[in-house]
Amino acid sequence: MVEVEGLTKLYGDLVAVNALSFAVRPGEVMGLVGPNGAGKTSTLRCLAGVIPCTRGRARLAGHDLTLNPLAAKQALAYFPDEPRLFDYLTVAQHLNFTARLYQVRQHETQAHALLEELELADKTTALPGELSRGMKQKLAIACGLLHAPLVLLFDEPLTGLDPMGIRRMKDTILRRARAGAAVILSSHLLHLVEEICSHLLILKGGRMIVHGTLAEVRQRFAEAEPESSLEEVFFRATDATLPLRAPD
Repeated sequence: MVEVEGLTKLYGDLVAVNALSFAVRPGEVMGLVGPNGAGKTSTLRCLAGVIPCTRGRARLAGHDLTLNPLAAKQALAYFPDEPRLFDYLTVAQHLNFTARLYQVRQHETQAHALLEELELADKTTALPGELSRGMKQKLAIACGLLHAPLVLLFDEPLTGLDPMGIRRMKDTILRRARAGAAVILSSHLLHLVEEICSHLLILKGGRMIVHGTLAEVRQRFAEAEPESSLEEVFFRATDATLPLRAPD
């Protein structure tokens, strides 16, 4: 599970994330959405331990990220919007290297299953320069899933994927949630959020506008139109003409 209390991130005088508190339980997929500059990527990078938070606390799978960063990071996988790969390692070598880092013994069966799931089984000897943007994204995700993390953080996971890749990626995310992982997914693709997320957190100006199940958020912002799409709900929640509203 993910537990966040008062998470704040400052860049000089700029408040990127302001006193953010929420929880994501095993099996839940939380969509993290908001306009550009809302603080979504900063939030994910703080939770992944890529950058330190200025104030606040985060616990990942029961481990305090500040007090026990190694255990916390061993329990998570963070997938940034741009895959980070080694130019001179093949697909298979990336997985072998990741297995050594996370001390995953006899990883070959799991690695092969991931490559099959992500349609990379015929690319084991390929270098990153030989892969498409979408294939690089799949390789990064295969590496991140190899140690069976309990917390998954996705930042725009569908970038560069073709329609079949998008369908498989959605299935991959939901499969891990059903197996008990706590998932946070940041995306501007609201139809993706609507399809696979059980919960929603909307940010604006670094502050939480609302957090709850999709049904709860829709009920709060749908006004007189209960069948409003998530896109319409999002625009109402982040309307620049309206004041920031404290979450329930």
